[in-house]
Amino acid sequence: MFVAGGTGGHINPAIAVAKEVKRLDPSSEILFVGTEGRMETTIVPNAGFEIKTVQMNGFSRNMTFSGIIENIKTVILTIKAYIDAKKILEDFKPDVVVGFGGYVTGPVLKMAVKMGIKTAIHEQNAFPGVANKALAKEVDKVMLTSPDAEQHMKCKNPPIVTGLPVRREILKADRDYSRASMGLQSDDILVLSMGGSLGADAINKAIVEMLEILKDEKNICFLHSTGKYGNWVRDKLKEMDIPFGRGTNIHIREYIDNMDVCLAACDIVISRAGASSISEIQALKKPSILIPSPNVAENHQFHNAMALVKNDGAVLIEEKDLDGNYLAQKITELKNDRIKLYNISQNAGKDAKVNALSEICRIITSL
Repeated sequence: MFVAGGTGGHINPAIAVAKEVKRLDPSSEILFVGTEGRMETTIVPNAGFEIKTVQMNGFSRNMTFSGIIENIKTVILTIKAYIDAKKILEDFKPDVVVGFGGYVTGPVLKMAVKMGIKTAIHEQNAFPGVANKALAKEVDKVMLTSPDAEQHMKCKNPPIVTGLPVRREILKADRDYSRASMGLQSDDILVLSMGGSLGADAINKAIVEMLEILKDEKNICFLHSTGKYGNWVRDKLKEMDIPFGRGTNIHIREYIDNMDVCLAACDIVISRAGASSISEIQALKKPSILIPSPNVAENHQFHNAMALVKNDGAVLIEEKDLDGNYLAQKITELKNDRIKLYNISQNAGKDAKVNALSEICRIITSL
């Protein structure tokens, strides 16, 4: 049984592991448990797995009357979630229950522990989430993406640093083939930038400002993913008379659907600091400029980024300091110092866990 909910950062790694378990043992029976009405109820069935749901809410930190009422409702839902989790566990009778994060993991994993079922959790971030911090004291195995997470957790048993599963197509991507397919010359520097599938407004604005500064730089190409809500970027570039598209060194897409090719081909990545993004950057040893989102729980993207930055494996720009001038300055520094670019690349790859999928499956099987 895999338990994950709320965000793609929890759900997608769980699906990757579930697929690998199924590949290794086609006779295995797999069930997901998630939160009613959240994105996992669509993503998991689309990946080919059955999902059961429980109702869950997070607690409000707003101590107004409405906040207190909301928290009373959450307590009632949590009690019901334990009852529903017990029924799902009794019906499915899993050999192992593996939590990948989200509020839903709390009641399901705690009930599994109470029922004597083997349990494990996987923490994707350098700063662990609330549910995983609580569960670490009770479950049989704790798996970590970053060794930094251990200092924030009290574990029943010593944790194991497995890394985060990286998609097979990313690991197999070839740099030379990818660059040739994109029409890049050997001395071209490709800057790949993105702010997530929805788009990050602060990153989009800084990219536009940066392109105005660097548009005439020789031997540098830009590929930027605007995200769903960033389609205004094209209009802004036209308004500023900055050429982009075929025949230019600037290419704008809403979404990059061949990330394996683009990531393999690029020389510098500009990205948020989600766990999956960082794992892919590390796996391919890519120098990166990381811009953590300030709008995530426990500021975990900042901690993810710092795990690389402290070992000179990435450049950090906090969103409060982000603008086009600063971004252009950092890109120019890296472009003009190939030794520094190489060193960052090598440092980024030092802690890459390219066998994470196999290691996680080994631990699950051992339980």
